[in-house]
Amino acid sequence: MKFDLSQALGVLLLVLGAQGAIRLLIDHDKLGLLSGLDAGFGVTLGLYVVVVVIGAVLAGWSRDRAKAAGRRR
Repeated sequence: MKFDLSQALGVLLLVLGAQGAIRLLIDHDKLGLLSGLDAGFGVTLGLYVVVVVIGAVLAGWSRDRAKAAGRRR
């Protein structure tokens, strides 16, 4: 149960990062959630990619830990 929240957070980060990166690639002027940074296209795209990677790693790690905890019970 304790890993379910971190897995949901990882999936949320993955979805938001991927959606923002795809939107930015289609329309370079729409920076999405990171528009307040005024960092430009490249930096913003890089940040979205980092968010996607963090979300994927967090979701995968949480899933593995939840499966391992379930086997121990």
